[in-house]
Amino acid sequence: MTTLNIKRGPEFSRILGLGVSRGENAVPNEDLIEPINSSDEWIRKMTGIATRVRADKDTSVLDLSEAAARDAIAKAGIAVDEIDAVILSTITYPHMTPGGAPIVADRLGITAAAYDISAACAGYCYGIAQADAFVRAGTARNVLVIGAEKMSDYVDPADRSISYLLGDAAGAVVIGASDTPGIGPTVWGSDGSGAQLIRQTSSWLDVRDNRDTPFPTLFQEGPSVFKWASFKMAPIALEAIEAAGVTPADIKAFIPHQANVRIIDQMVKQIGLPDTVVVGKDIVDSGNTSAASIPLATERLYRDGQVKAGDLALQIGFGAGLVYAAQVVVLP
Repeated sequence: MTTLNIKRGPEFSRILGLGVSRGENAVPNEDLIEPINSSDEWIRKMTGIATRVRADKDTSVLDLSEAAARDAIAKAGIAVDEIDAVILSTITYPHMTPGGAPIVADRLGITAAAYDISAACAGYCYGIAQADAFVRAGTARNVLVIGAEKMSDYVDPADRSISYLLGDAAGAVVIGASDTPGIGPTVWGSDGSGAQLIRQTSSWLDVRDNRDTPFPTLFQEGPSVFKWASFKMAPIALEAIEAAGVTPADIKAFIPHQANVRIIDQMVKQIGLPDTVVVGKDIVDSGNTSAASIPLATERLYRDGQVKAGDLALQIGFGAGLVYAAQVVVLP
């Protein structure tokens, strides 16, 4: 039998550069409270959010993606023709086809493989897992991973379940070869039995077949999502730490999806992280930006001088699906 003579890639991969792009407008709680009959105090107490970033009407999710990608490529110090794949994680690109990734790649001057993934708030970590595998398998030298959302396009201002949480932004990283381990094994999965807990209010077929159907927006069963995220994700995070061959004491930063400050605080307790670990809480000023939230929170920690290159970070994304993914990474 003739066998294939396949060349493998490098043993390890790492994050080479990180870039972000936030919506142009800071939207304070006061601007959103009237339609939901609420108050600034209630939103802060329930979520920790003071403001959220939202993009101009004419700024698209692809515009946000392009800006973050250019930033990441510049930080990585590589040429665009060295990128062999582009992965865009988003649930807010308004076209079923073609995907957004090939268009972003074209804007950047990249003709490599490009595709979208839909894993909501876990999408960035899903992209990291795929990029890590591509590099180590020799499928790609460098992979551009983008998490981008324009959530404000899918908000019902009168919806008390989720509307006041959401923001618009993009975060991107370049993943490339490393002489030492830079990305730990990804622990990921899903629980489709809870898929309706975070959902689109109606399908596009409903809109087609019934002209009285309102434009679909986002909705969540808040208490159930809070319980799932607060208590079910901590064991996943601990599994990712173990899979990376480190201990909680080795972790410098905990960077979870920015869903809710109360969820983040509960996860810290459940995981048992030491007080020396810095915790990403970009949600306070940027809101919940879904697939973009982890890179945004990472960038904020850099900007505030709380992390530096070489630090170990535990990151975990979780959201609609119900899907989740966690990994320990070396910060670039």
